[in-house]
Amino acid sequence: MSMRGLLVLALAVVAAAALTAPRGAHGAGECGSTPADKMALKLAPCASAGQDPKSAPSSGCCAAVHTIGKQSPKCLCAVMLSSTAKSAGIKPEDAITIPKRCNLVDRPVGYKCGAYTLP
Repeated sequence: MSMRGLLVLALAVVAAAALTAPRGAHGAGECGSTPADKMALKLAPCASAGQDPKSAPSSGCCAAVHTIGKQSPKCLCAVMLSSTAKSAGIKPEDAITIPKRCNLVDRPVGYKCGAYTLP
């Protein structure tokens, strides 16, 4: 299967997971009224960077991470560790390095993100 085909398949899996993800009891969570699994769809440009810690994230990926991170570090962690991200093949241990690889100066360095600490 071509790389483009794999990306389309990954996005389809991510979309399906987000559409079937249950909402919290009050509709609010780490990312406000948008569930983290649905917010994770914005990280589609980060698919390759979330699977390879040595790859350079695209500008689209960095923009998405910056936007989500500005909302809150808690939201960024929830998105990077979400079942949607995992379904797309994004490894949590690689995902948490994306803000640093994007050279985001306002990233939450040292923020505890599940079992991981943001570098």
